[in-house]
Formats: sequence, structure tokens, C-alpha cells
Amino acid sequence: MNIALFGGSFDPPHIGHEAIIREALQNLDIDTLFVVPTFLNPFKKSSFASAEKRYKWIQKLLRSYPKAEVLDFEIKKNRPVPTIETIKYLKKKYDIHKIYLIIGADNLPQLKTWKSFDTLSQLVEFIIATREGEKIPENLQKLDIHVTISSTKLREELKQEFLPKSIADEVITYYEIRRKMDKRVEKIIEILDEKKADNIQLFDMREKDYFVDDVIIATTLGEKHGAALLDYLKQGLKVEGESYFHVEPSDEWTVLDMGDILIHLMTPEYRAKYNIEEFLSHRQKEQSIQPE
Repeated sequence: MNIALFGGSFDPPHIGHEAIIREALQNLDIDTLFVVPTFLNPFKKSSFASAEKRYKWIQKLLRSYPKAEVLDFEIKKNRPVPTIETIKYLKKKYDIHKIYLIIGADNLPQLKTWKSFDTLSQLVEFIIATREGEKIPENLQKLDIHVTISSTKLREELKQEFLPKSIADEVITYYEIRRKMDKRVEKIIEILDEKKADNIQLFDMREKDYFVDDVIIATTLGEKHGAALLDYLKQGLKVEGESYFHVEPSDEWTVLDMGDILIHLMTPEYRAKYNIEEFLSHRQKEQSIQPE
């Protein structure tokens, strides 16, 4: 069995990614192309779209490519996964004769810093997807990709022509909504930080079967400080046009329910006692990826 592996953040998937998939299937002697969305790129600190959302976008995109398959191995690990680990997983699961590893030309400068690079280079044959301005050594096989676009640029401009038709509308809607939500969350954290709240934590609960999208927890300096923080939030967010579904004030633990954002203001003693961040962290790690 000959396979190719094409991994990435796909945040979001764009026509450049689809071009690589198409060219790989046409030009490589393979039985299956595995497209592998990362839980988190080992060289990045965060992703914008959730792992589940990116997985489902790739899953939908690949419906037009029968020999391509989305692999959820890295997502299910709930951590950054080095490529060597994925390769070893595939070798253990399948009877593989040859593995092609497809990477973008922009990854070449840091390729030798990848974990267990020497072992990796013995297990795979690198295939380099061309990118304008990037030089590729003559000894490496390449895929000629004539698309100049990056996910970073695409998130900034959200141009439909740079997205695969099968997912374009869904991707644009998602990032537009998320962009607005991020601004709201940033404002809340800004107010809390300015007014001396301590240990502010944000939990992204989108697609985690939770009743809000984001949860913010902050520690107060005491009972009076908690009441003051509540007033600061009400005043500061009213200017932004925000409203509250429910406010449950307490000297030790105040909860503000904004419908899609939940804010907890807790004294140090109550935060240590109830440790709700442990519960939220556990919920964040739960996987709900199902075939569509």
C-alpha cells in the first residue's frame, strides 16, 4: 500500500489546500491520501477555528475526492502532535510499502527542527508543494501549485473566491461570527484586567455540548471588589450594547449570564474550593467528532 500524508492547521481550508490534494491524487502513485488536520500546530500557540470545525470542513471538502480520507488521529490527542508520531501510527495500522509526506515549500527552512527529523526522513519521501518566492532543492520532488493564498490572509479578508465552493459559505459565516465574538470577549477581559481582577481565564466551549460559547473566570480581591467589578462590567458593556439574561450576585461568587458568554467572579477561597476551571478543561478535551 502506498499512501501520502498532508497535514496542516487548515484554519481555514482554502483553494491552495484543495489544489495540493488534487495534484497529489493526480501525480503520486498512491492508494490513499490522508489529510490530517492538527489539534494544534507544534509551531503555533493557538488556532482560530476549533479542531472539530476544521475536521468537518475537511471531511466535507474531500467528498469530491474518493481516494482522499480525513484522519482524526492528531485531533483526538488533544495536544500538538509531531508528524513522526502520526507516521508511526499509520505504519502500525496499515501494511504500508511507501509513504509520501507532503509539505509546503514555506516549511523547508525549519524542516530539520521537526521532532526526530532523521528518523522521519528515513520513513518518508518528502513531496514539496511549490509556493511563490520559495526555492526548492533539485533533489526533492515537488507538486506545482499555482495558488498564492494563506489561511492568515484569508481570515483577514474572507474572500469567497479563495475558498473551496463546498465549504465557502459555511467558512465565511463562521469567521464573521467568531470575529464579533472575539471582540466582545476581549472587551470583557480588558475591563476585568483594568479593574485589577486576578488570574483571568478564558475557556472556549464552542462545539463542546455546553450551554454557552465562552466562559470567563476571574478572581476578585475580596467581597467589595467583586461587587465593584460587577458594576464596572455593567457600565462598560452597556456602552457596547450588551445585555444580560441573568445576573446572580453574591459576596463570594457572582455569575453573569450574557446568553452566549458566562462570567464568573470569585473570591480566592471560592475559586480554590470549587475549581470549576478543572471541570471546564475536562469538557474542552472531550471529542465529539462523528462522520457526517
